[in-house]
Amino acid sequence: MQIRPLHLLLLALLSLFSWPARAAPGSEAINLDIGTPPVIVVKHSLAQRTSRLVRFYDAGVIGLGHDGMIKLRDASRLNLAQRQIAEKLIDNENPDRNSLIYALAEAHGGQSTEPAARQAQIRRWHEQFRSGWWVEDAQGNWSRKP
Repeated sequence: MQIRPLHLLLLALLSLFSWPARAAPGSEAINLDIGTPPVIVVKHSLAQRTSRLVRFYDAGVIGLGHDGMIKLRDASRLNLAQRQIAEKLIDNENPDRNSLIYALAEAHGGQSTEPAARQAQIRRWHEQFRSGWWVEDAQGNWSRKP
């Protein structure tokens, strides 16, 4: 997994200004709508990219992996330039997805809450995924979301 140095710097700087009240690890459910500065910054970055990803989701070229990351599913219908665009979007999307999970975990008590934050966010991404888009199961099989 790769986290860009700029994201680390932003997360470190913004965490200095985050809310002082933090939940003890495991004491409450993960609030995916928490508004700490690091979470807001990463969500903004993800939102800016979404409109460019949609055309690849619609075409069935990319899909949601079982781990919550975006994966290239079927690039056979893409020319070289389109494939490069899709790969670049994925290369930017997935580190931001991991950064969001880490920021959520930090807002809920730290690294020990990362597994719960990851599972909660993966569930949300799956729920937000549109019908007809491709999702991967734990065995690596792809299917369209009903």
